[in-house]
This record gives sequence, structure tokens and C-alpha cells, in this order.
Amino acid sequence: MAKRLENAASEETRHRLPARESIVRNVGNWEAGKHMPKDPYRVLYSRAFGIAEDRLFDDSYTRSRRTPDEILARILPEGDPLAPLATRTGRRIDMNTVTDLSARVHGLRLADDVLAGGDLIGPAFRELDAAVQLYRETVHSEDVGRSLLISIGEFAQIAGWVASDAGRHEQATQAYRLGVSATREAGDIVLESYLLGSLAYQVTNVGDPGEGVELARATLEAAERHPSPAVRALAWDRLAWAHTRTGEAQAAMRALGEATAAFTVGSRDDDPAYVYWVNAGELQIMEARVCTELRRPLRAVPLLVDVLGRYNTAHTRELALYLSWLAVALADGGEPEEAVRTSWRMLNLSEEVASDRLTQRFRIILERLQPYRDLPQVQELLSHHPMPSDSR
Repeated sequence: MAKRLENAASEETRHRLPARESIVRNVGNWEAGKHMPKDPYRVLYSRAFGIAEDRLFDDSYTRSRRTPDEILARILPEGDPLAPLATRTGRRIDMNTVTDLSARVHGLRLADDVLAGGDLIGPAFRELDAAVQLYRETVHSEDVGRSLLISIGEFAQIAGWVASDAGRHEQATQAYRLGVSATREAGDIVLESYLLGSLAYQVTNVGDPGEGVELARATLEAAERHPSPAVRALAWDRLAWAHTRTGEAQAAMRALGEATAAFTVGSRDDDPAYVYWVNAGELQIMEARVCTELRRPLRAVPLLVDVLGRYNTAHTRELALYLSWLAVALADGGEPEEAVRTSWRMLNLSEEVASDRLTQRFRIILERLQPYRDLPQVQELLSHHPMPSDSR
């Protein structure tokens, strides 16, 4: 971005700009919302993006923003939240609007790769709210209406995922249920199963794992009818994790094997856009997590070391989460010093990441290190980072 700003400057302005390192720091502060760009950067941003300055820096939308709670209250009134208004008086929209929504929801997914739930929860629920308003208030054809429902389902899935990462589990559940309602009305069985799988994963982690197993089985039933390797593999992975949390080791390991087998059958061209992130490395991570949870560190550690050695470091939250699993596996494997070193790396990465999942994972690390609390390395870690309070 700093380079694009430099390129947008006239020769005279470019000579007055500071060194690129300074511009990079400024860009970081602007993107973190610490303050807004001033001249000449407002003009340069406008040129770089080809957007009028007054439109690019208009903050009327952010000043009137509602909280996720307020948005959910509006989206989820009593009765059918997706029922159209008695008289639609809005403008007529076509598939171009749906195409724009698809781009926006995918942008949210990509943002989730590098930002945590605490940073994204507001934008995610505002986008979901806007999609529901479009469906309820505008005039459109039956095909456009069905596509709008699918977009609502996709927004609901990412909003639920973001809310869950922020520790807002009830909001996540409501978003997932709204998405299931939308996709069911649209007849999109695969997206419905994806939403059910997301809900199953949350319930497994913070609710009743037995209910998580039931939801994961429902997810698998729908996914098995789809040719997408990633959809089927992910459904098996969700089931594997649910069985792990209920202590059913044999069923969990079988489901992992089924996930790997499913991923090798079929073409990735059949994968929906929302499972772009499912790959062999993610399946390996799930196997390592299952083995860690089942207290099988000798299997978990080499899997995690292998994946982490080639993981995209831009995905800070996920990298920190996976390091947390490695730290736990190392502690279980009798390597507390290495577990502490891994914990420090995780903490350094997650210092400014607003993720409740990371907080809960660090709690588990500290619990696993308790048998080694007399070691100097463990004492130092505890002195700097005492057991966090439970925010769930």
C-alpha cells in the first residue's frame, strides 16, 4: 500500500514524502483505526483506489453503526425473520447486486484469515443486516430472491464464525440458525450442511459434545451427496472432532481416515468458494488436534511441526492457535521446556489478536504445564502471564 501511495503522488509531492518505512508505519496505524490519513495521503489514497476523496473518507456510516446485538434484534424479530415486507416499496434489483454481495462475503472470509473475531464482528453483522434488508425490502425475480437467500446464508456463516471467535457464542448460534433458515428456503443443501457443520463445531467446543455429534452427523448426511472433495472431507472432520470431545477415540480416528479418503476423490473444481481454505494441511492439523486431545503426543507433535513449518505466517490467529496445540502436545509428551518456548512464540504472535479462542487455548496450556510449575521456565511464563479469567 505504501508503494501504491508513492506511485500515486506527483513528482513534486513524492519528494516531500518520508521514507517508505515511515509510510508503512502510517498505513499500519490508519488500517488499525488509530487515526485517519491527512493531506497529502487522503488525495493519494483517492488516486490509488480511483474513488472520490469525499466518498472514500465519508464516515457517516461508521458513526451510525449499530452493535451486533442491536443488528440481531432487528434481523431476528418474532416470527419469520426472512418474511418479505407486506408491500415491497424498494428498488428493483437484479443479479448484478447478488454478484456484488458474493464479492463482499468472500472479502469477509479473506479478512477473517488475517483478522480476529473481535476486529470483524461489527462489519460482519452489518453486512448480514444489509443482505437481509435487500431480500426483505427490494423488488426482485424468483431467481434473484433465491440467490439473495444463499448470500444471506453465506454472510450468516461467516458472521457466526466471527462471533464465535470473539466469544459471543449466543450471537453465533443465532446467526447460524438464520443462515440455515435462509439456505433451507433457497434449497441449497450443501450450504445448509456447511452452516450446520459450523454450528456443530461450536456446540462441540462450548456446549454439549453429544449434541455436536448429532449435528455433525446431519452435516455429513447432506455433504455426502455433493461431489466436492472439500465439502465431504470437512464434514468428516467435524464428526471426528465431535467424537473426540465425547471421548470416542475409535470413532474419531475412523472419521479422520474417511476425511482423508474423501479429499482424494473428485475434483476441486466442484468445491464451493466458501471451502477455499480446506486443504491437505488443514486435514493434517485436525488429525494433530484429535491426537492431542486424545493424549497421543507422539503422533500429534510431528504432524504439527510439519504443518507449522510451511504455514502462511500472515494468518496470525490460526498460526497462534496451532502453536497452542503444539505446546499442549509437547507438555503431554514430557517436553515442558519446549512447550514453554512454543507458548512464548504463540503469545508474541497473538499479543494484539482479539480472539477469545486464543485466550481459552492459553488457559489449557497453563493447565497442562501445572505439573511442571517448579521449573524455572514455567515459573517465568506464569509470572508474566498468570491464568486468564474465563470469558465464556
